[in-house]
Amino acid sequence: MPEQAEQRVMIHVDNLTKVYQGNPKPAVAGISFDVHAGEVLGFVGPNGAGKTTTMKILVSFLAPTGGQATVAGYDVYEQALEARKHIGYLPEDTPLYKDMTVLEYLEFVGRVRGLSKEAFRKSLRRVAEQCAIGPRLGHLIGELSRGFRQRVGLAQALLHDPDVLILDEPTSGLDPNQIVEIRNIIKEFGREKTVIFSTHILPEVQITCSRVIVISDGKIVADDSPTELGHILEKQRGMELVVEFAGGSSEVDAARAALEKVSGVVSIKPFIDAGEEQRPGRFLVGTAVGSDLRGEIFRAASGANAQLLEISRHAPLEDVFRHMTRSQTAAGAQGA
Repeated sequence: MPEQAEQRVMIHVDNLTKVYQGNPKPAVAGISFDVHAGEVLGFVGPNGAGKTTTMKILVSFLAPTGGQATVAGYDVYEQALEARKHIGYLPEDTPLYKDMTVLEYLEFVGRVRGLSKEAFRKSLRRVAEQCAIGPRLGHLIGELSRGFRQRVGLAQALLHDPDVLILDEPTSGLDPNQIVEIRNIIKEFGREKTVIFSTHILPEVQITCSRVIVISDGKIVADDSPTELGHILEKQRGMELVVEFAGGSSEVDAARAALEKVSGVVSIKPFIDAGEEQRPGRFLVGTAVGSDLRGEIFRAASGANAQLLEISRHAPLEDVFRHMTRSQTAAGAQGA
């Protein structure tokens, strides 16, 4: 019986190691992980953590020093050509020929990929729609904005309809609208296939990924869903809750006074979301380690006749990232 798509291992990494000549410290130090079909994996870590090196090994650009990696069942070193047929790759520096038109460039990529004329025409229609580049096919790549060049880079990665998409910093330097567009392409592709992408925009990971691997000093320090990674911090520093009340200043003051009386509440401060204006009735409430006070907060608000609009967990991935990579970040600061 064929393996179910959602259970099929598309990327297998076993004790992968890479040591660069002249540097005794491994860039990648014996990491292991699997990625299944239908997963969107965020690969995050500080600069120099080993993310790009790992990706370059997976796409057969670099040879590993030790260990093994396979894509779609093919060894990326011993069976590199077969593995590459299943991979779409967008490196951090998008490899485009700026003196070609978009169509000329994609035709070139199609020939390199061995697509017939008919297969190319079908693929071109598909990627032009997926990446919204149809109106720009006749334009010189060098005349396009960075956002459109990134779309063209994605189009070449998707042209041969790969099983695995590997993207290194795909949203770097893009404006918010362009980031949303790239995010939607990644999410759509990841519904049936496999995506690994690295980024420093951690809210992107939280929104887009089903799973996150945090790498630091060449080693995996965390591997879980964004939600579960947030719970790791809760176990060590207590839960943080966003609590919002309706009403004027007197009602909000009464609600805050009620919160202060809840046993286990250790801090209350105004909460401002990134890019938003402060709302007077919105607070970030810190609780003691091991306590879940959502029920007590609700009852306290009811007892104070306060209109409660929101209670939600607050565990931003930035906090998890800083916690997990503290040693490498500190070492980098000392060496700067």
